[in-house]
Amino acid sequence: VQLVESGGGLVQPGGSLRLSCAASGSIFSINAMGWYRRTPGKERELVATATSGGIANYADSVKGRFTISRDNAKNTMYLQMNSLKPEDTAVYYCNADVTLQGSRYVRGYWGQGTQVAVSS
Repeated sequence: VQLVESGGGLVQPGGSLRLSCAASGSIFSINAMGWYRRTPGKERELVATATSGGIANYADSVKGRFTISRDNAKNTMYLQMNSLKPEDTAVYYCNADVTLQGSRYVRGYWGQGTQVAVSS
């Protein structure tokens, strides 16, 4: 299974970015998916998660500014980030809990990360 993030970049404070995470491989189903981020010297922190049924959960720091969504038919997840702040600067990673074809076990997978920089 591969998770590939895209959409990161440099944006000014107050701007917007949309991240995408596409999952591919021998996937039977994907349960929860989520976005996490890491800044130098800090632990990786949860940004937002979404169940396959669309129930979303957000870190307090991004509530009201970020929106997570999924296209289950395409095994793709998105993160719409609005009103970006310098403290949102980080490498953003996607995570997916995947059941492989022919398996009954769920395993977590991570993408390689995409850099988001918010600066004037």
